[in-house]
Amino acid sequence: MNAFSRRGACPALSAPMQTGDGLLVRLNPIAGGLAPKSLIGLCESALRHGNGIMEVTARGSLQIRGLTAESARLLAAEVDALGIAVRTGVPVETGPLAGIDPQEIADPRPLAERIRAAIEEAGLTARLGPKVSVVIDGGGQLAMDALTADVRLKAVRAGAAIQWRVSIAGDARSAKPLATVDGDAARDIAVAALRMVAEKGREAHTRDLTKRQLASLAGWHSFAPPSVLPDISPSRGEIELSPSVSPISNAESEEPARELPISPLEGEMSGRTEGGAVERPRSTLGLFNLNNGHAIGIALPFGSMPAQNLIDLASQASNLDVIEIRLAPGRALLLLGLSPSACLSLQATASTLGFVTSPADPRTRIAACPGTPACASGRIATRAIAETVAAESAELLDASLTLHISGCAKGCAHPGPAALTLVGDENGAGLVVDGTAKALPAGYRPGYDAARGVGGVLAAMRAQRHPGETAAACLTRLGTAGIAELYRRN
Repeated sequence: MNAFSRRGACPALSAPMQTGDGLLVRLNPIAGGLAPKSLIGLCESALRHGNGIMEVTARGSLQIRGLTAESARLLAAEVDALGIAVRTGVPVETGPLAGIDPQEIADPRPLAERIRAAIEEAGLTARLGPKVSVVIDGGGQLAMDALTADVRLKAVRAGAAIQWRVSIAGDARSAKPLATVDGDAARDIAVAALRMVAEKGREAHTRDLTKRQLASLAGWHSFAPPSVLPDISPSRGEIELSPSVSPISNAESEEPARELPISPLEGEMSGRTEGGAVERPRSTLGLFNLNNGHAIGIALPFGSMPAQNLIDLASQASNLDVIEIRLAPGRALLLLGLSPSACLSLQATASTLGFVTSPADPRTRIAACPGTPACASGRIATRAIAETVAAESAELLDASLTLHISGCAKGCAHPGPAALTLVGDENGAGLVVDGTAKALPAGYRPGYDAARGVGGVLAAMRAQRHPGETAAACLTRLGTAGIAELYRRN
C-alpha cells in the first residue's frame, strides 16, 4: 500500500484514496449487510484508526475517513478479523431488499452471481475502469431507478415467465433499451457489452459504444446459442450480424450512439410513459413489510455520521434483535428483522441520534459533498451550509426542488443538474441555476456567507409563491437573472 489510488477511482479497502482529511477507504460487504455487532466492531476500528467519520454513499457503499497509510493497513486487518468479506471486481449491484421483499418480481441475486462469474471468466475486471458498473433490479418496494449504470437489467413479467429488460448507459429514465430476454441471454448481453467497453480502454463506458455495436447487442439474443458469450473482435469490439437479424446492423457510423432505435413493442414494454416520465420511486426511509418480519429505513444526513452515533444505533438495534443492517442507495441503512413496535422504537432512537427518519426531512432535498476541510479539492464548508439552510428554510424545500452544495466543480454528491447548485471555486461560492456544478455560476458571494445568500433566494420564494405552486415552479418563474440578484444582494 505504498501508492494511493488516483482521484476519480474507487477507494477500495486495499487501495485507499487521499483526501483533505487523510486517506479514505470504501467497502461493500459480500453479504449485502452487517450484523449489528459487526457494524459496532467496524465503527470502533474507524475510531481507532481514522477520524471517526463514517459515510454511506449515494450507491450504498460504506466509507471510512481520516486514515493514514499505517492505520489503513491496521483497519484492513481488523475488517478481516471481524469476518467481514468485502466485494471486489466490477460492481454488480442488486437492491437492498433483494431476496426478502414479497413484492419483488424476481430475486436478482442468482443472476448477479452468474454475471460476476462470467466477468471474471472473461478476464474483464482488470480491463474495465473503476466506475463501470451493472445494476440488476428485481423490482419490489425499493427500485434502483436512480442509479446510473453501464448495463441495467430489470425483471419483468411475461405471462407466467420472468424475463429481464436489458438497457445500457444511464438510469431508469435515460438508459437505452436493448432487449427483453431470459436470464441466460441477459447475462450474455451484459458481458458482451462490457467486453466491447474493455476493447475501448479503461476510460470507456457503454455510452461510448457505436450504433453498430448497440445493434449487435440488441440482436444478439436472436441468433446466439444459449449460454455462449460472443466472440468479440479485438480490433473492432463488435459482433458481425447478417442484415436479416437486425435492420439497423448495417449502420456504418463508428461514432458513439446517441439513441438506439427501438421497436414500438419494446417502447411499450419499457415502462416509460409519453414524454419519458417514470413513476417516483418509494423513499428508502420508513417501515417495510418483508418475507420475514419488518424493516426500518433511516439515512445519514448528507451521507455522513460520527462513528459513535452509529455504534449507539447498532447497540440499540442489537437489543431489539435486529438480524442485519443493510447498506442502501440514497445514503441509507435498512435494519431488518423487527416487529412493527420495535421499528417505531428504533426509529425514535435514530431520530434522537441525528439520523434522517422521514422523507419530509428537508435534509433529503439537499446533496452535499464533504467540502472543506474533509476534501482537498473543497473550497467551501458544504455540510455547515447545508445544515443552516435545512434548519432555516425547511418548509420551502419540497419534493420538487434539489439543492446541491458542492465543494468544487466536480460535483461528486450530485452529478446531474439541480434546481440550485452552490459550487466553491477561487471566487467564493457560486450559484448555478438549473444546472450542474460544472456550469458557469450566475452569481457569487463569499463562501462563509453562502447560506445567507441561499436563504435570501428562498425567502423571496416564500413571499412570491402562488398557492399550490411547487418550489421548482416558483424558481422557474423568478428566472435565472432574478435568482442570481437575490443571491448576491441578501
